[in-house]
Amino acid sequence: MGSCLLMPCVFLVLGGGLLDGLFPGAWDTTTWIILMTITVLPLALVPTLKEGAGAAFAGTMGTIVADFFGVAIVVHGMRDHPSVPTPELSISQIVGAFGSLAMGFGAGIVLSDVQRQHSDPTRMPRVVVVTMTAVTCLLLILGLVPYLSVGCQVSGNLLYVIYPDDTTGLTTLGFAPKWGTVVLAYLAMQIHVTIAFSVLINPAFYIAERLVLGMHQRSSTDIENGTGYQESATLADLQKAMDGSVASSHRSRTSVFPLTGEIKNDHDLEAAEYRGANAIKYIVLRLTIIVVLVVMSILFKDHFSDFVDFVGASAITANCIVLPTVFYLTKTWNIVPMYEKFGAGAIVVVCTGLGLYSTFTAGKNLFAPGDSDALFPYCEAEFQDIVYFNQTA
Repeated sequence: MGSCLLMPCVFLVLGGGLLDGLFPGAWDTTTWIILMTITVLPLALVPTLKEGAGAAFAGTMGTIVADFFGVAIVVHGMRDHPSVPTPELSISQIVGAFGSLAMGFGAGIVLSDVQRQHSDPTRMPRVVVVTMTAVTCLLLILGLVPYLSVGCQVSGNLLYVIYPDDTTGLTTLGFAPKWGTVVLAYLAMQIHVTIAFSVLINPAFYIAERLVLGMHQRSSTDIENGTGYQESATLADLQKAMDGSVASSHRSRTSVFPLTGEIKNDHDLEAAEYRGANAIKYIVLRLTIIVVLVVMSILFKDHFSDFVDFVGASAITANCIVLPTVFYLTKTWNIVPMYEKFGAGAIVVVCTGLGLYSTFTAGKNLFAPGDSDALFPYCEAEFQDIVYFNQTA
């Protein structure tokens, strides 16, 4: 549940910073975080993910549009540049990036909710593979294209890199971006942040409602049968198995995730739990959780990058990589082949090591920051404090 709460905190901090950049001098970041929280309440109080599927798609498009504008601004601003400076590579820098990379796959915390509410859970493995492939490609593009223009001098959040100084009108990279394009990038990302907050906090709401309000109680059969599936060789075999199954054994045949409901989900049954006497209770509970998140976001508002690394290296690594793999091996140890056991074990060991190191590094910067104030810390000493190419000179 920790990762389900920390991830939304990251988006509140980012959203507050974006609004402060869009309207400089209007309010401070703390006030913007509070105002943004008020705007996301209608989405956060939507009972289930399925009812907000359209909004979730809009949020996805928001981040794609924002990143497109951000990359385009950097490439255009650094046009005609000479050879880019190479980074001063070190083990600490490479391993320390693990937290940020893990955050890129942070949406994995909603997989259980998506599967529970999916009309056909047998499609979940395909959904996961396609989604992870698309996210990986987008992350590679987002990292590679700006690097080809600025080398080691692209650091931190790309949206902060393209923001011009109030006095000079120049970015930290020395070029003057078109303010209207920057605004479009910020607005698109603000749409993403607003919707992502309400989506990623859903699992935490579900768990809290079950523990505190007694909602969403599962039958003992669902709890005891953690691996009610068999792998299908082909989609035709899967369809044949589904057609021949009886109603009492409607379970996903291919999913490697623990099931929390029947394959023939009755979404109306779950939605009905939010009506009647439970309506006020779940609203009060969700509002209480959001208030706690706002307080946490205000505490970390000045350390966004380190906060992202810390959450990714700790909560996301544990809950989206290590623990699911461990649970999978625990439930299927007697039926999975040896090569799969070896691969899963290697993933657990490597990701645990990287996560611990990155958590320690990010935590140190977050709770006990040092005195280093280099503008471009990943470069060699020659380029740590000066721009290697000034487009406006």
